[in-house]
Amino acid sequence: MKALLIIAVCFLWVISVWAQETFPSPVGPGNEPIAPGKFEPTWQSLSQYKAPEWFRNAKFGIWAHWGPQCQPELGDWFARFMYDEGSYQYNWFVQHYGSPSKAGFKEVINDWKAEKWNPEKLVALYKRVGAQYFFAMANHHDNLDMWNSKYQEWNTLRIGPKKDIIAGWAAAAKKNNLPFGLSVHASHAWTWFETSQRSDTAGAFAGIPYDGRLTKADGKGTWWEGLDPQELYAQNHPFSKGSEKDITSLWGQWSWENGASVPSQAYCEKFYNRTMDLINQFNPDLLYFDDTALPLYPVSDAGLKIAAHYYNHNMATHNGKLEAVLFGKILTDEQKKCMVWDVERGAPDKAQEKAWQTCTCIGDWHYNRGVYDQNRCKSAREVIHTLIDIVSKNGNLLLNIPVRGDGTIDDKEVAVLEGIAAWMDVNKESIFDTRPWKVFGEGPTTDASNPVNGPGFNEGKVKFSEKDIRFNQKENVLYATVLGVPSGNINVKSLAKKSGNAKIKKVEMLGSKEKLVWKQSAESLVITKPTTFPNEIAEVFKITLE
Repeated sequence: MKALLIIAVCFLWVISVWAQETFPSPVGPGNEPIAPGKFEPTWQSLSQYKAPEWFRNAKFGIWAHWGPQCQPELGDWFARFMYDEGSYQYNWFVQHYGSPSKAGFKEVINDWKAEKWNPEKLVALYKRVGAQYFFAMANHHDNLDMWNSKYQEWNTLRIGPKKDIIAGWAAAAKKNNLPFGLSVHASHAWTWFETSQRSDTAGAFAGIPYDGRLTKADGKGTWWEGLDPQELYAQNHPFSKGSEKDITSLWGQWSWENGASVPSQAYCEKFYNRTMDLINQFNPDLLYFDDTALPLYPVSDAGLKIAAHYYNHNMATHNGKLEAVLFGKILTDEQKKCMVWDVERGAPDKAQEKAWQTCTCIGDWHYNRGVYDQNRCKSAREVIHTLIDIVSKNGNLLLNIPVRGDGTIDDKEVAVLEGIAAWMDVNKESIFDTRPWKVFGEGPTTDASNPVNGPGFNEGKVKFSEKDIRFNQKENVLYATVLGVPSGNINVKSLAKKSGNAKIKKVEMLGSKEKLVWKQSAESLVITKPTTFPNEIAEVFKITLE
C-alpha cells in the first residue's frame, strides 16, 4: 500500500511539473492577450485537443512555400548559405551584388517584386488538381513577414513586393472555398541568420563583418534608411557554438541545445506578438510551425501561449467547436495528444492511431532553377504513390509546389499537377473521406523497416511497385490500391477467407466498366488480371463488403 502511495505521489509530481514549466525567456505581461477559453498554455491543457473530422477527411493539401529566397532561384535556405564563404550561393551573390560586407540578403528582399503573381489563378488550379486545403508561408527563417505586420517593420508592404501577400492568398482560398493554412518559420532566425555575422577570411574584405552586424544608424542615405537591420537579422548576440565556421552546426541545435545561443526575452516576445497578430488578422484553419514541438520551446513559453490562443480563438469563431489544426515536428507521445504530428519529407513505416501529416515538395522547398533544368522534379506517379501510402496509415499529404520569385510556377510543375488531376478525377473517392482499414497494406514495402529520422527525411528509401497494395475504407467499401500496373493476377492475402477480415460482395476497378473475375479462397482474394487498365500510376479496386 505504501509503495502504491509513493507511486501515486510521484505521478502527481510529474504531472504538476509538466503543467507548470519554467522558461529562461518567458513572455511577460503587456503583450498580446491570450483569448479566453478552454485551453491554457500548458501541455496538460493542450492534450484536450482532437483533430477535427474535416481535416481527417481532406487528406491532400497544396502549399506555396514562397518568399524572397525564391528570387535567386537557387533553392533552399539561400539567405543562410549566401553568407557561407565559397559556397555557390555566396559566389552567385558576390557576382550579382558584391561582397556581403557591403550588401546582403536585405537587397534580395528589395529586388523581389512578385510582379506576375496571380493567387486566384494558382489556388483555382490547386483545387482542380484535388487539394482540399491550401497553405501559404507567412514568414521563413529569413524573418520577413509577408502581411501587414504590426510588430515587424521588415514586411512585404514596406519593401519588396509592396503587397500584402498573405491577404492575397487568403482571399484566393476563400474564393475557392478551401480551408486556409499558414506556416510560420521565423522563430529560428536568431541562430539561422548567424552566418550574416561572419566575414571573409581572404581577399579585399577579409575580417570586415557581413551586413548582419549593421544597425539602423548605418542606413543613412541608403534605400533602407529608417529600417533597422537588427530587426531583420536579429544578430546582436554572440555566435552559437561552432556557428562562426561550421555551416552544419545548426543541425544539432535546432531545439536550442548543444551550445545554441539562447534567444532573449525581447526576441521571444516579438515573435509571440507577430504570430498572435497573424492569427488575429487571418484566423487560419491550419497553422504549421517549423519547430520541434512548439516554437521557442523549451527556452520560452511563447509557443504554448500561441497554441492556447489559437485553439481558443478558433473555438470563438466556430460557435464553440474546435475546428483548428496545429502542426508540430518531432513530437513525444504526450505532445501528439496536443497537436497534429508533421513529418517532413517522409512517413512512418506503420499506421498511426492519431491523425498526422507529411509535408513534402516536388522539388526544393524554395524554387530552384537547377531542379527544372535537370528534370529532378517529382513525377505525378511518385506523388500519387506517396499520397496513397500516407492515407493508408491515417495521414494527410501537404505538397509544396515551388513558386518562382515572380509569382508563377513553371511548365514542368504544371505538367505534374495535370498528371495528379487526371488520376484524381477517376480515383478520388478512394482517397477523400476514408479511414484506415484493419491493416494498412501488404507487399514488399509493408514489412520493410524505414523509421522516421528526427523530423522525417526517409522518403524515397523504399521503392513502391505493383507488388505493393494499400488499403483504406469508407463504410462497407474497402479500397485496395495496387501501386502500379499489375503484370498478372492480383492476389490480396489480407482478404483470405481464413483471415476473417471480410466477406466480399462485389469487386470493381475504378475507371473501368469491365466485369472483373474474382474468387475469395482460404488463402487470398484472387482478381483475374483485367484486359485493360485505366491508368499507369495506381489501380484502385473497389471492394464492397457484405
